[in-house]
Amino acid sequence: MWSSFPNLVANENMKIYFRVRTWIMLAILVFFSAAMPAMLYVTGAAMDAWTVFTWTESFTLYLSAIFTVVIAADIVAGEFAAGTIKLLLIRPLRRGKILMSKWVAVLLFILLCAVLTAVVGIALSQLFFAGTGGLGSGSGSSSMVNSLLLLLTDTIQLVMIALVAFMLSTLFRSGSLAIGISLLVLFTKDLFGFMLNPDKYVWAKYILFLHIDLSGYIQSPIGPGGVSLSFSIFILAAYSLVFLMITWWAFAKRDVAA
Repeated sequence: MWSSFPNLVANENMKIYFRVRTWIMLAILVFFSAAMPAMLYVTGAAMDAWTVFTWTESFTLYLSAIFTVVIAADIVAGEFAAGTIKLLLIRPLRRGKILMSKWVAVLLFILLCAVLTAVVGIALSQLFFAGTGGLGSGSGSSSMVNSLLLLLTDTIQLVMIALVAFMLSTLFRSGSLAIGISLLVLFTKDLFGFMLNPDKYVWAKYILFLHIDLSGYIQSPIGPGGVSLSFSIFILAAYSLVFLMITWWAFAKRDVAA
C-alpha cells in the first residue's frame, strides 16, 4: 500500500526544489547564518562561539519561519490554484497518502533549514570566536548544550507554525491567507501568553500559543502556569493530531471538479 509513498515524497520535493524561489530562500538563510557571526566579530563583541551561534540562530529563526510557511502554504493551495491537483487525484492513490507525502516534504524542508543554520552558524561562530570568552554563561560544554537545545526547540516551533499554514491552505485553498495567519500566530503568541496568563486563568494552560515555544524549559523545568515539559509536549501533540485530522478531512472531502 505504501510502496509508492517514497516516490510521492520525492515528487513533492522535486516541486519544491525545482523552483528558483526555494534556492533564493535557502541562499538568504545561509547568507545571514554566516553574516551574523561576521558582523559580531567586526563590532568586537565579547562573546564565546556558542553565544554567537545562539544569537545567530535566534535571528535566522524568523527567516526560517517565513520561508517554511511559504512552502507549507503553497504545497497544497498552490496545486488547487494552478489546477495541477487533478493530475495527482486521477492516479489510483489514496488522498491521505498524497497529503501525507506533502507534509513529509514540508518537514524535510524544515530539517534542511535547521541543518543549514546549524552547520553554517556553528562553523562561522567557531571560526571567528574560537577560544574567546565573554557573555557565554557556564562552561563551554553547557553553552553548547543550551545552544543545541535552543535549535531543537525552535525547530519544533517551526513545525507547529508550518502545520498551521498547512492546515489553513488545505481548508481555504488560499496560500496568502495561510501565510498571513500563520505568521500572525508566530509574532503574537507572546502577546496572547501575556493576555491569557495561565496563573490567572487556569484553562489558559491548554491554549496552543503558550506551548509553541519550548525554549523556556532550557533554563527552568517549570512552564507557563506551573506546567511541566511533558505537559507542553502533550498539548503540542494533541493539537498536531487535531490539525492533521482537520487537514485530512478537508483534503479528502474537497471537490476538485471545478
